[in-house]
Parts: sequence; C-alpha cells; structure tokens
Amino acid sequence: MEDKAQIQEAIKFQGEVVRKLKFEKARKEQIDEEVAKLLELKARLGGDDGKHQFVLKTPKGTRDYNPKQMAIREKVFNTITRCFKRHGAETIDTPVFELKETLTGKYGEDSKLIYDLKDQGGELLSLRYDLTVPFARYLAMNKITNIKRYHIAKVYRRDNPAMTRGRYREFYQCDFDIAGQYDAMIPDAECLKIVHEILSELELGDFRIKVNDRRILDGMFAVCGVPDDKFRTICSTVDKLDKMPWEDVRKEMVDEKGLSEEAADQIGEYVSLHGGMDLAERLLQDPRMSQSKQACAGLSDIKLLFSYLQLFQVTDKVVFDLSLARGLDYYTGVIYEAVLTQAGVAPVSSDAQNGEEDCISVGSVAGGGRYDGLVGMFDPKGRKVPCVGVSIGIERIFSIMEQKAEASAEKVRTTEVQVLVASAQKNLLEERLRLVTELWNAGIKAEVMYKKNPKLLSQLQLCEETGIPLVAILGEQELKDGVVKLRVVATREEVDISRLDLISELKRRT
Repeated sequence: MEDKAQIQEAIKFQGEVVRKLKFEKARKEQIDEEVAKLLELKARLGGDDGKHQFVLKTPKGTRDYNPKQMAIREKVFNTITRCFKRHGAETIDTPVFELKETLTGKYGEDSKLIYDLKDQGGELLSLRYDLTVPFARYLAMNKITNIKRYHIAKVYRRDNPAMTRGRYREFYQCDFDIAGQYDAMIPDAECLKIVHEILSELELGDFRIKVNDRRILDGMFAVCGVPDDKFRTICSTVDKLDKMPWEDVRKEMVDEKGLSEEAADQIGEYVSLHGGMDLAERLLQDPRMSQSKQACAGLSDIKLLFSYLQLFQVTDKVVFDLSLARGLDYYTGVIYEAVLTQAGVAPVSSDAQNGEEDCISVGSVAGGGRYDGLVGMFDPKGRKVPCVGVSIGIERIFSIMEQKAEASAEKVRTTEVQVLVASAQKNLLEERLRLVTELWNAGIKAEVMYKKNPKLLSQLQLCEETGIPLVAILGEQELKDGVVKLRVVATREEVDISRLDLISELKRRT
C-alpha cells in the first residue's frame, strides 16, 4: 500500500497547482484536468475509516457537455452536415467496435493507440480508431464500388490527451468520402473545396490547407537514399514537423530510426519547400526528383489539382507543402491538412515565414487524402475501389468556438422555445394548458411554467433568462374578448391578437 505521507505530500503539491491556475485565470478545461488529478489523489488516501473513496469524475480524456456547449456543438454539426448534403452526400452508420483484425495494420505507428476490448468469449474486438477503415470494410463487405457518403460518429484513441488543445480519447469525427473510379483529381479537388467552405462558414479565423502527395514523399525518400523498408517509419517522423523543429526531427531520423546524416539533410532541403503550381513545375525539373517516376506522377497530379482548385476559387488558402506527411499507412496519393493560422484566441506563431505555420493553440482542424488500396485489403479477390476523403476535426473546432463564445458577451440560447404561454391571474392553469396544446399541435415551440398560479413577473423573468422572444399572456378579460395579449420580451411592446389569428401571427413572427 502507498505511503500515506507521500500521498498527502502529493495532495498538497497538486492543491498548489490548482490554486495557481485559478489565480492565473487559466482555461476551465485545464483547471478541471488538474482538479480531477487532485480528487484522484484524495480518493487514494481514503476516508477516515481507511476505505477507498469513490470519485465522481469522467474518465481521462473524456468530458461532459453542458446545454450551452451542446448548443454551440449542434450549430457546428448543422453547418458541416449542410455542406456535405450540398455536395450530394448520403449518410451511413457502422458499429462502434470492429473485429480487431479489421483495424490491425492500417494505422502505422498509431496502431498502439487502438483500444482493445476484453475478450468476452468469442470475437476479439477493438473500438474504432477512425471512420475510414470501417467505411472501407463496409464497401468491401457490401460490394459497393461507388458512393459519396458522410459519417458523423464517435471514435476512440488511447492517446495522452491534451484536453486544452481539443484532444481527447473519445471524440467525434465528421467524414466525407468519395468512392469510385473517376478521372484524376476531380473528387480530390471537391474534398478541398468542402474544407474551404466549412472553415469559411464557421468563421474560425484565417486558415491554410496544406497539400502533398504520398508518391512525392516516397519518391523524395528514394532519391534521398532512404532504404525501402524505412519509408513508412521515416514518413511518421516527417509527420511530426508541425509539432517539432527540424533539428529534433532530424535527430529522431538519425539516432532512433538509423537513417544516414546525408539522407536526413537531403530530406531537410525538400521539406522546407512550399508554394503552389509553380513549385510542382520546378520540382518536375529538379535533377534528383525527376529521376523518380512515382514523384513525377504525384507532381503532375498536384499541377492538375491546382488547376481545378483555381476553378473552385480556393487557391488563396491552399499551399503545396512538402513537409506534410500524415502518418497513416493507408494513404496512396494526394494528402491534405487544414490548419488555423489565426483563430483570434491566441497569438500567431512567429515561425510562420519558416514554413512552420502550425495552427496556433489547437493544431490541425481537418485532414484527409486518397487511399486507393484500403478497400482491396478487405476484398477476398483484392478488388480495389479508389477512395478520397476528408475528416473535419470537430473537437478542435468546438474548442475554438467555445473560447469565442466565452470571450464575447453574446448569450448562447440552449433551447429553441419561441413563445411562453403565461397567465396574468390565478386559476388559469387549464386555459394555459389548452393554449399551449394548440400551439404544439400547430408545430410551434412553446412552453408553460409548471406551477398552478405563477406570478406574471416570474414568467417574464424566465423568458429573459432563457431568451424566449415572445409571451402569450392570458387573463380573464382576454378570455372574455377571445384574444391573447402577445408581448415582445426585448421591447416590452404588447398587442392583442385574436385567438383565431394567434397561430398565423406567431408563425409570421418566428
């Protein structure tokens, strides 16, 4: 058993950490995370009778969402879903857990983050890590060769989460994918157009969409002298360039991955490059890169992609960036990632001019690419279904939206009630219930207070607190005259409306 004095010392230290964060007015999630650690320590200490105390908290890397947070979240989901539907996508759903073998070997070094479920006697199962592999399994299993689909659902990763940066162990993904045999780069360009539309509509701040191609990366590794068997592991290291400086990435390549210093330095020259169609043209003439057929095919497609992006009017935000690697094993062609360059919630990185325009405060907010071989891995005959898709990083976007809502004085409504049915005198509960039923039956969002004789002032205060814009007031005189007094909460203006015209008047106003 742990030494009681040691735990008490740890509690004292953790208490200081929490107090310091509160004094510095740190973000609520950061404080909550440290408070959870403090509660855990206190539970280990146990109560006076020495029994282990039960701690009420959510598991590490998860969180609850209050009504205000859910209202913001729903707004974001609606924006994304509208965009997906505007582009002609249909939706599917898949189980939250898959056979372990379905997920094994698809995620490179990230495979260690998969949650394996305890063997319940029968199938070995794992929680889904993303929505792409289950989608590929769905296509192969149902012999579907073309579909444009979106899927919004929770995924699970055994990560060490930084919840203040919008990273969790349980989180939503919003995926859009186009499966089918189509002409080069047309579906790929549409995926980038979708990212552009969503990030513009959500008004998160300035953003950049980085684009590269797995074939260009593989060709670059080959001409720089990386052995074939090290391509994927070096790719995973290059993928860390948005989180680590080049010196650290180079050190990992040489010291941990066993790459020669010369090869690492040649890679360093290329991964510092970024531009547009002009860069692709320049690299096609590059003495080393032009030796790789693979790289040349990727560069030609990048040129074609940029020509379509010009037609889609999104080239102002797209940059061809050779440092973009995306560590997942299943990508075969174009890859892309959207990062915020200014979210209006934290200072912009001063390293932007060095090609290190890492998204401030929250990391990438969307990513995806082409994965032509994934469906074939599941098909018994190895039949391939070319696919390209994008995943919107909803949790990170939500973190920013939440910060913005906190920073602005704007009140977030958590309900959609349009009118409160109120009474000005006592003994009018039955009349209120009759009227609210009429409104519900007409499809109007309405509410009553759950009291027989509420004070009129209490009813009006409820509207002010919850943002209900209108009050339909009943009194004895109104009942005699066959009218309802309609009050606008914001202006306090009142007007008598005939009971027969009330529904059409409410529909007109809301």
